[in-house]
This record gives sequence, C-alpha cells and structure tokens, in this order.
Amino acid sequence: MDITYVYTRKRSEFGRPCNFSDRPGTIDVDIQPDPSLASAFMFKDPVDVGVQYSYEMSEHEVNTERVEVQIRGVNHVEGGWPKDVDPQIADQASRYRKKVQKDEHYINSIIHLGTVMEDCVKQNNTINIYEEYFADEEDDILLEEEPSSAKTINVISKLPPLFHVLLSKRDPNVTKRTATCLSWHPTTYQKLAVAYSCLDFQRKLKDMSSDSYIWDVEKASKPELVLKPLSPLVTLKYNPKDPHLLLGGSYSGLMALWDTRKGSLPAEISTIELGHREPVYGAIWLQSKTNTECFSASSDGQVLWWDIRKLSEPTERLLLDITRSGLREKALGAVSLEFEPTMPNDFLVGTEQGTIISCNRKAKGAPEISSTFSGHHGPVYTLARNPFHPKIFLSVGDRCAQIWSDEVKESSILGTEYHRTYLMDGCWSTMRSTVFFTAKWDGTLDVWDFLYNQKEPSLSLKVCDEPLFSLRLQDNGRILACGSKLGTITLAEIAGFSTFHRNEKAEASAMYEREIRREKVLEARLREMRLKERSKSEPQDQKVKDDPQEVFEDVRKRFLEIIEEEQKRRAKGEGKRP
Repeated sequence: MDITYVYTRKRSEFGRPCNFSDRPGTIDVDIQPDPSLASAFMFKDPVDVGVQYSYEMSEHEVNTERVEVQIRGVNHVEGGWPKDVDPQIADQASRYRKKVQKDEHYINSIIHLGTVMEDCVKQNNTINIYEEYFADEEDDILLEEEPSSAKTINVISKLPPLFHVLLSKRDPNVTKRTATCLSWHPTTYQKLAVAYSCLDFQRKLKDMSSDSYIWDVEKASKPELVLKPLSPLVTLKYNPKDPHLLLGGSYSGLMALWDTRKGSLPAEISTIELGHREPVYGAIWLQSKTNTECFSASSDGQVLWWDIRKLSEPTERLLLDITRSGLREKALGAVSLEFEPTMPNDFLVGTEQGTIISCNRKAKGAPEISSTFSGHHGPVYTLARNPFHPKIFLSVGDRCAQIWSDEVKESSILGTEYHRTYLMDGCWSTMRSTVFFTAKWDGTLDVWDFLYNQKEPSLSLKVCDEPLFSLRLQDNGRILACGSKLGTITLAEIAGFSTFHRNEKAEASAMYEREIRREKVLEARLREMRLKERSKSEPQDQKVKDDPQEVFEDVRKRFLEIIEEEQKRRAKGEGKRP
C-alpha cells in the first residue's frame, strides 16, 4: 500500500495536544469485486452472526471501616425543687408543698384547671367503657382447647451459637463458661442480667474471663453493660425496688454490689475473712424499710445476712448444722436458697447432701433451723415457692422434681418420675399455680401441668444440644430465658400455659389439700407402725426408769436382798458343823 499522506511536526511540538479540524471525506483505497474468487466461497443459508455491542464496565470494591455503636442511657431524676430543698427528706418536701399551696398564683391555677378537669370527669362518668356485660356467664372455653407450643425468639451467645444471633466476635473471651444464674429487670423486662462462671472442679484457665453481662433482648448484638468482678459470679440478682442495684455472689465467696449508674466496677465488696469461704450459690434481697438488706448461702455451710451500706461484714450468721452441735465440720453445704416476701420469717435452703432445711428468722431473735425435708439423693439445685400457694414449694435435684408442703415433713406430696438425665433447674409459672418448668442435662426444656397430667410433661422442647443449666421466667409468664453450660442464652416464648379458666385455682387448691391429707394419713400410719415395733423390741423388764430416786431405791433394795441371802447361807453352813 502506497503512503498517501505524511504528517510532519517539529520535535519541539511533541507532547502538545493535537488540534483536529473537519474536512471532506476522501477515498483512500477502492477494492473492486473479483468474480474469479466466487468459486472459493461456500453458500450458507441461514447465516448466524454474533455481534457484541455493549458498554465496557468495571467493578470496584471498597472496604470501609466498621462503625462502632454504643448504647447510652439517661438517668432522669425528680426536678423542679429549690436548691435548698432535698426532695428525699420528707419533712423538707412537706414544708415546701404547704408553702406553695398557700401561694395566690397556685390557687388561681388550680381554680382555672379545675373547670377543665371537671368536664373530663363528667364525660368519663357518662358511660363505663370497661363494663363487662357478660361477666356472670361461665367461660366454656377450656384450657385444653388452646394448643401448647413453644418457639425460640432470640439467642444470645458468648461463643458461636447454634441459632440466629452471633455475638462471638464481640466477646473477647474464647473459653466456654456456664450461664449459672439469670435475673430479669424488675420493671421493663427487656434487660437480662447473666452471671457467667466455670463450676468444673479445678478447671481454671489463664485466659478465662471473670466478666458477667447485662443484655438488652431487643439489642442483643452487644452487652449493654459488662460487670467486672474480682472473681467469677455464680449468682446475680436485681434489686426488686431499685433496678439500678445488683447483688452478686462470686466463686471465691465474695459478695459484691453494683450500681449500673456508676459503671462496670462493683460499688461495694465484702471481705473474705468475715464472709463466705466457698462459692456463693444463693443471694436474695429482703424487704425492708431501707431496701438495703439481703442474705446469702454458700457451700461452706453458712447463711449470712448483709446490709449493703456496710458490706464489709455480715450482720447475722447461721450455721447449717442439723445436729445442733455448733461444729462447722458437721454443717451441710448450701447450693440453693429460697425466700418468699409474704412469709418474711421463713426461708428454705437446699444442701449438697439432698436435705432441704427450713429455717426461721424472727425480728428479735437469732436465726435457727426449724425442720428438715429429706427426699433427694443428690444436691438440691433449685427451691421455689408457689406464687399462688406459698406453703407449697418445688425442689429440683438428682433426676426428679418434687412438690412439698410445709405441713408434711416425711415425704413430698407430688413429684415427677425419675428421668434418664439430670435435672439442673426449675421454676413455677407466674400465671398458673400447677404449671412449672424444668431444665435437663440433655438440653431439653419440659413444661409440666400437674392439674391435667402428672405422669409426663405437657410439652418438651429441645432448646440446644448442650446441657441446660439455668431458667428464669418473666413475670408475664410468656418469655422464658434458658442458660446453657456453654454460655448460650435462649429466649423461648411459651404459648398455651399463661391463661386459665375460672375454676382452675379452686381445683388446684383442692388437689393440693387432697394430697396433703393423704400424706398426713400415711405419716400417722407409719408413726404408729414404728411405735409398735419399738414396743415389741424392748422387754418390759429392761425399760429404764426416768426418775433417779426410783433407780436409787431399786438398787438399794436389791443390795439388801443380796446381803440377806448371804447371811442365811452362812447360818445354814454353821448349823451343819459337828
């Protein structure tokens, strides 16, 4: 091909932008058709030709930094008071109110607002919007018609879990720990305090964390607050009156108090010299005017009473020695504790040996052991009084759950069968008096309704493949929190066990009273049989007299008879001599 045009530029102009201009088109090459080449082509019909016509695209990826989100709370306090008036002091607040009520502006405001409020009150009194027109009719819908079910609504896990929510990336602890205790927030029921500890014997690793957490069930991606104790917590309880305060018992025996308004570190800590020497398995708040009293139980055989204003030493102590010898070596180790506010003087202690100890603490006297119950062959992990019948309580230990009455000491009035696996925890339903829940070592949650079925659970739910260790039910009776041995917290919604028909409470009371009467009859019959066997085994002449004077006279009489017989024998011997 011949060169038709040559572009020439000076070397000094290299690198500069080109300036193009429009010109008419010209034919550079014209190739004419050659008929002689037609024989070299092949005829093809139809002809498929692919044409690629699209814009060139490029893909780019950008890795942005992760946004760290933290939950912040605001503490609202009562305001509007002058600086010189403390609203916490009743006298100052009362004097200031009386002063304000005498103000003329206050009186005029009340008179003006009174007419508006009077119109609203008259409107409300016109018709009762909450009136029940069919209150006297019997409800025909029985409880059995409502299907029983349970579903998992959330999973909070320290390590890679088996369910929905993954939190292992946000927890620096890699070693698996047990969720030993759960406690719901007393007012909102959206926060759950969980105590984490490893209860395996002599299993303490260097990288094992001692932290426990407060979770928000609606924002379960990160703990709301991290509690940092000196020793791993075994028990953790919210204050029922002041939800900012939490009481914890540690593995080393220390008692600690947290105020969530002050941060993660404990506000008060007990001393090891005056406190417990072994793990604290039970800690409960007491109802008092100051709302600062509590008590705890440990496997060292002691029950201690505390005042959180001075947590350095206990106010009272009780040694769990049923022999009443006063020796610490004979004390039974406590692994569970139960207290009912409606029975302020009584509390129950479950021991490692399977004995349930009923104790009494009066206002002016020292605490003492009143009675014992024996029915388990292993540690009693849980004690819970029935919220509708306080004298009825539930115990969970070894492989069964038993229901007791304070009136019967010899045996339980009701109970489950012996399972193939261990039972670790249990609790009553807050809505129905005959429904309770049990957690098993194989990861199964059983729901029992003794009013309708006492041989097998009404519902069994496989929560996880790891052992369940702790249970805690919300006061509304529908959301149940389950803690496992590997630290997984599962929230399950229980349906069909939160409503009851009208006669259920009366039927439950009749059932408990019937079982109590039956056990009392059996107890009396057993006592009578033991008395007969004892009377047969003891001969009448071997009974020991209780009066020491009668014993002395009997010995003196027998002594004189022996002397008299000896004198007669000697007199006969002298008469025979020649």
